[in-house]
Amino acid sequence: MWLNTLLLALRSIRRNLLRSFLTILGIVIGVSAVITMVTVGNGATMAVQTQISSLGTNLLMVRPGQRLGPGMGGSSAPAFKESDADAVATQLGGILAVAPEARSSATVVANGRNWTTSVTGSTNSWFDTGNWQVASGRMFTDDELRTGAAVCIVGETIRRELWGSRSPVGESLRVKQFSCVVVGLLASKGQGAMGNDQDDLVLLPLRTLQRRVTGNTRVSTLLVSMKDDSDATRVKAGLTQLLRERRKLAQADENNFNVLDTKQLAETLSGTTKVMTMLLGAVAAVSLLVGGIGIMNIMLVSVTERTREIGLRLAIGALERDVLLQFLIEAVVLAALGGLVGIVLATGASLALARVMDVPFLFNPSVNLLSFVFSASIGVIFGYFPARRAARMDPIEALRHE
Repeated sequence: MWLNTLLLALRSIRRNLLRSFLTILGIVIGVSAVITMVTVGNGATMAVQTQISSLGTNLLMVRPGQRLGPGMGGSSAPAFKESDADAVATQLGGILAVAPEARSSATVVANGRNWTTSVTGSTNSWFDTGNWQVASGRMFTDDELRTGAAVCIVGETIRRELWGSRSPVGESLRVKQFSCVVVGLLASKGQGAMGNDQDDLVLLPLRTLQRRVTGNTRVSTLLVSMKDDSDATRVKAGLTQLLRERRKLAQADENNFNVLDTKQLAETLSGTTKVMTMLLGAVAAVSLLVGGIGIMNIMLVSVTERTREIGLRLAIGALERDVLLQFLIEAVVLAALGGLVGIVLATGASLALARVMDVPFLFNPSVNLLSFVFSASIGVIFGYFPARRAARMDPIEALRHE
């Protein structure tokens, strides 16, 4: 009986292919929109987490100032010193590496080309705190760090802009008014969490930057990498207390520095992205309800058009449940077909958008299955009223229908 009913439903759908397609269009749009939004949103969340993790593992970024954002630091907040980094590394437990960092912007010249970039000064601990690798060449030697030698390590963007495909190791690079020897090339990291190019930098020994570029001994950031098994809350509390003592802050004074935990930042941004994904998915799901109303509308029209057919079936012995089942299966088949087409379109759209937005494509079987089941449920919910109306027709009145 079920097979015969399904065949009758498919035959009826095939008789009006164009109308059937227009009927399921709302379901197709709804399913494809929901799956695409969730898939691309999950990819964006993964991209944010990956980009922030590229800053460093269990990384704390300590900067002068009482707040984050534009204008942080200010003239009233004193900068750090290199000795602050040494104190954190030696006096706190659970620390993997500490790197003092100072930055400046400068125009660099090499091979007859020039490029304006970010010039960073730090120690070899900078590689550990930021998960940086040297693709070719070497890191700084202890003598170069201590004496502020004229050596540098460049990022992939600098290599591409100044040397093309050639290796820069051993070449001379002019930074502002002095020349330095390129001793290493950093492995590429790509785009950062804030959209910045992480490979667009020149790394100098901290003392080289201070003496030849900035002209002062200020350290703008302390990069503190914690061990994997360390208690982040305890480490941050100890770090805050140590820096308050070194900066001679009274108990009533507010901190004139801020500590940013990149792990918390990743969780916050990921949570925001997930909420936006859910919101967009919910908005897209509204079109599924619109599609369900369209199915109910067309099924009511179909019941009216096939009144004599319904009357004939009832007159020759068909039960009400047989007629109910026939029209209900038609509605479910229409909605399920719309769900399948929507899944196919959503997969293609998600792949295309992931490529355009440069985020990973994360296929989620559960979202696709849930969307298909929900679309089929739409057929049951919105197809029941037309099917019930058909099943309760009076056979005699139905046969008289013109």
